[in-house]
Amino acid sequence: MSENLLKLYAEVTGNEVIDQLRQLSEHLRGMKIVHINSTKSGGGVAEILHRLIPLKQELGLDASWEVMTGSPSFFQCTKVMHNALQGNRVEMTGDLLREYEKINGENAQRLHDRLEEADIVVVHDPQPAALISHVPSRRGKWIWRCHIDASQPFRAVWKYLKGIVSHYDASIWSLSEFAQPLPHLQYLIAPSIDPLSRKNRALSVSELSAVREKWGLDPGRPIITQVSRFDQFKDPLGVLQAYRLVKEFLPIQLILAGGGASDDPEGEEVLDQVRKSAGDDPDIHILLLPSDDHLTINALQRISDIVVQKSTREGFGLTVTEAMWKSKPVIGGDTGGIRLQVINHHTGFLVNTPEGAALRIRYLLKNRKKLREMGEKAHQFVLENFLITRHLREYLTLMLAIMDASKDRIEVQ
Repeated sequence: MSENLLKLYAEVTGNEVIDQLRQLSEHLRGMKIVHINSTKSGGGVAEILHRLIPLKQELGLDASWEVMTGSPSFFQCTKVMHNALQGNRVEMTGDLLREYEKINGENAQRLHDRLEEADIVVVHDPQPAALISHVPSRRGKWIWRCHIDASQPFRAVWKYLKGIVSHYDASIWSLSEFAQPLPHLQYLIAPSIDPLSRKNRALSVSELSAVREKWGLDPGRPIITQVSRFDQFKDPLGVLQAYRLVKEFLPIQLILAGGGASDDPEGEEVLDQVRKSAGDDPDIHILLLPSDDHLTINALQRISDIVVQKSTREGFGLTVTEAMWKSKPVIGGDTGGIRLQVINHHTGFLVNTPEGAALRIRYLLKNRKKLREMGEKAHQFVLENFLITRHLREYLTLMLAIMDASKDRIEVQ
C-alpha cells in the first residue's frame, strides 16, 4: 500500500495527526465500507467523498462509493424532502413517494451484493435512505449520515422519513441542534475540506491573474464573492441587495459563482431570478461554472477581499470553510453550520439581513487591518478543526465504536 497521500497531509497537519489515523485504522483493515449518495459531483457531500474514499483505501480499508440513479420525479421528490427538512411546508404527493420508494428498490437490487456483504454502509441524506428497506438480509451495520439542517423540519415529511431511518444502526449529524430523536446511537461529525485539492491548494500569481483577466475583474477595486449552488436557501437575491447598499458608498465588484447539482431540479429557476435581478450592471459577475472547475473557484476566493455566504438555512457550508482556509473573513448567515465556523467578530461576522451584510462589508473594507487579522484567525481555525484528516479520524473512531458497541471505551495500541 502506498502512503504517498498520507505523507502529503503530514506536511500540512504534522506527523502526529497521521500517526493517529494509522493507529485507528489498524483495527479496521480489510473491512468493507460502502458510501452511498445521490450525485458524483456538485455539492459538499460529493467533494468530501472524492478524497475520503482514497484515504480510507490507503489506510487499508476496502472502501467504495456508489451513486444513486433515478428519474426526474425521484429527484423532484428528494428536493421536496430536502426543503421540508429545512423547514419549508411542502406537499408530498403519493405519486412522488411511490416513485421515491420504487427508485430506492431498483437501486437496492442493482447494488444488492455490495450492500449485503458490506461491514458498514454509510447512506448520505434522504435520497438513498430507503435502501435499507430493500436489503433485509444485510449483515453489516448501517449508518444514516444527514448533512442537512433538520433542526425544525416540516413534521409531516419528517414523520415519513423517520419511519425509514429509525431502522438504521446509527446516524451522524453535523451539529447537535440538527439532530432529531431516533431509537439508535447518534454521532456528531462536522464536515471538512481537503487542503490538497485543486479547490484549496496554493495558487501562483499567474494563475490568479489568469482568472481575474478571464472574467474581466478590475484588480483596483474590492471584490465581494459568494460561491454556492443557485438555491433559494443560499439567498443570492439578498446578496445582490447587500451589494447595492454597499455600492452607494464604495466602488465594489460582486461575484456570484456556482453551478448546479444533478440532484437539484430547482437551480435553473433560482439562477433565472438572479439574472433578472442583476440586470445589466457590469460590476455584477454571475458565473455558472462546471462542478469540477475547482481551480477557478479557488482563484475567485483568493482574489476576493471578502467572501459572503448569506444562507438562510445551511447544513454546514463548506464554501465558508474554503474561504477561511484562504485567510478570508466570511460574512455569513446566522444559521446552521455557519455558526460553527464564523466566530462573530473574530473569524468573520454573522448577519441576518442584507442591511446587516452591507454594514459589515463596509466596515471591513474601511478597516483593512481588521480584515487581515480576521483572515489569519479564520485560517488557523480551519487548520485546527475542519480539515479532512480530523473528519477521517472521527469516522474511524465511530466505526470502531459501532462494530463493538458493548465496550465503554475504545483502546488502540
